[in-house]
Amino acid sequence: MPDPPVRPHRVLVVDDERDIAQMVGTYLSRAGYDVSLAHTGPGAVAAARAEEPAVLVLDLGLPGLDGIEVCRQVRTFSDCYILMLTARGDEMDRVIGLSVGADDYITKPFSARELVARVQAVLRRPRGPAADHASRSAPEEPPRVFGDLTVRPGARQVLLGGEAVPLTRTEFDILDVLSRRPSFAFSRRTLVDQVWDPAWVGDEHIVDVHIAHLRRKLGDDPAEPRFIETVRGVGYRMGPG
Repeated sequence: MPDPPVRPHRVLVVDDERDIAQMVGTYLSRAGYDVSLAHTGPGAVAAARAEEPAVLVLDLGLPGLDGIEVCRQVRTFSDCYILMLTARGDEMDRVIGLSVGADDYITKPFSARELVARVQAVLRRPRGPAADHASRSAPEEPPRVFGDLTVRPGARQVLLGGEAVPLTRTEFDILDVLSRRPSFAFSRRTLVDQVWDPAWVGDEHIVDVHIAHLRRKLGDDPAEPRFIETVRGVGYRMGPG
């Protein structure tokens, strides 16, 4: 029997400027995605819960709930990729958004082509049922142990002192890459290539923000790190624990 048709990825676009939301939705639809729109913060949370999108394109300036609070609430029930739309220069909003679980950001004004490319890039990251199937069919990778920190790649689980540490997808992916090659110094660009996508274009210091939140969750003091060490002029490496 022929394989069933592949269901297109659902993308939820949230922007209170309806013309922008419609434009973005049109470009994503043309690229083959199943697109839905929302225009308020509460509407975004409700739509994300009901529709289970693969990607949420989220503007920060929303009525009802701002994008930061939407991101925070969505992260309590969904691990979809979240791309924030921010005004150029709103660095603090970007940092806060990443801290509550957003994966990436795009500054306004942006081209629709760039946004479509960003959506395509995150969806190339091997997650979801296909990745689960692949992990079941491949031999399970042994846990990686760094002192009292254990990284279990197949289960996408991190344990600290035997207790599970809740990480976002991006935080886990960064830790997965670092722990795969202990003591190897990864540049920011290499981490972007392996965690985001080689075609990703943006500020590579997005890595620093995710590393900071990863360290906080692991109780890792950057001044005296046990797990993630800063390599000056290069990037980061996994320490011995």
